Amino acid sequence: MSRMHDPAHPGEVLREYLPEGMSVTEAARRLGVTRQSLSAILNRRAGISVDMALRLSEALGTSAEMWLSMQTGYDLWQAEQMPRAKVEPIAA
Repeated sequence: MSRMHDPAHPGEVLREYLPEGMSVTEAARRLGVTRQSLSAILNRRAGISVDMALRLSEALGTSAEMWLSMQTGYDLWQAEQMPRAKVEPIAA
């Protein structure tokens, strides 16, 4: 079971990194992506890809690993909330 409890979507965290008053259009231009793709991340409709993690790392001075780790933690927590079929041990 994950130790996290309802972690933030990386898009929510990314909002905190964007300078106040910067439009999504301008941030997307600086990142070299479409406004639609950045908007999808910021609005929790899409996750952080490896490519986007590298772009954010370069643009924000963060690590790509930070963004990917955040995305993985979010995805894992979401998956743990869903019912799934019983799993049987493979190895003794």
